[in-house]
Amino acid sequence: MDYGMIGKIEKAKRYAQERSRVHFDAFTVTLEGENNPHTVRYDRGTWTCDCDFFQTRGRCSHTMAIEMILEGMLPVVETV
Repeated sequence: MDYGMIGKIEKAKRYAQERSRVHFDAFTVTLEGENNPHTVRYDRGTWTCDCDFFQTRGRCSHTMAIEMILEGMLPVVETV
């Protein structure tokens, strides 16, 4: 392995430990539910999920699970 790559690996490790450097704007994930896979999207503070529960409640176990995984890495959105 060349020295340039070694330096990049060390920098990546430092960045990974400094989670406050990471700011999510938007992403899509697939969460394997108990019955079906579900598509969860986050876009500038707004969550969506393709499950029926989310369609009626605006929140579901799939979106909450991703929020828990990314705790402290997403901006806090005030709810009214």
